[in-house]
Amino acid sequence: MTPLRQRMLDDMHLRNFSPKTVQAYIDHVAKFAAHFGTSPELLGPDEIRHYQLHLVHTRHASWSTFNQAVCALRFLYRVTLQKDWAITHIPFPKGEHKLPVILSPTEVLQFLSAITSLKYRAILMTAYAAGLRISEVTHLRVADIDSERMTIRIQQGKGHQDRYVMLSPALLQVLRRYWQAARPTSWLFPGTQPQRPICASAVQRACQRAARDAGLSKQVTVRMLRHCFATHLLEAGTNIRIIQTLLGHSSVSTTQRYTHVSTGMMRATRSPLDDLALPSETGPTGDEPPLRVGSR
Repeated sequence: MTPLRQRMLDDMHLRNFSPKTVQAYIDHVAKFAAHFGTSPELLGPDEIRHYQLHLVHTRHASWSTFNQAVCALRFLYRVTLQKDWAITHIPFPKGEHKLPVILSPTEVLQFLSAITSLKYRAILMTAYAAGLRISEVTHLRVADIDSERMTIRIQQGKGHQDRYVMLSPALLQVLRRYWQAARPTSWLFPGTQPQRPICASAVQRACQRAARDAGLSKQVTVRMLRHCFATHLLEAGTNIRIIQTLLGHSSVSTTQRYTHVSTGMMRATRSPLDDLALPSETGPTGDEPPLRVGSR
């Protein structure tokens, strides 16, 4: 390991970066160095700009990949190498703003009903019922389920934050049936090796299989179930600040994006077209409209 790599690792560990972030930053810096075949200490703003253009035009990197590479290089040059030019010469791209795809409550029921495995039904039902990230649901421990207080403890979620979420009575029944059948001792959902939690890829495969068996055309992921949790709470009238706390968002602006996909809020808003004195639209016979819902 080079001294520069070790210094960057130390700087990230001192700031309590998550293992995934540490690995991602190190990988991006390694690719940057490999692109030029030399140490980043010998490179500057011109090379960084060239590499950014390479990511966009040659690699066709997604916005998230590009953004993460920029964050890694900014950290390297601003923190580890302490370059004054790091901020102004490593620009961020304009972010993409995509609305999440949401399942209706009926589709969620259809999805959950298609899961034949009790273990995966318990996992995916927990993800939806509590709005958990995939890393949070896979790393639950038996002791995190508090049936007395009807809460679930999320230990060290994103940003190294603990939080509590509600424990649904319907979910508790499923978890009890699962516990009686599987008898987990430490991890609530252990993997093939009992001392380790179930891997995220196995959960995502089960999620995709259930969506296919349910006949859903939407690509269902655990992240989508989290989006459904937030949107369905919002449509039920739950205060957005409460939803923010349950999701573990540091800023309410992150939570507010669900207002853009809430059909309940859209249906409750009157279109200005409805205030116009439009003539009645009737069909050729005068007794039915010429266009019907679902017609082609």
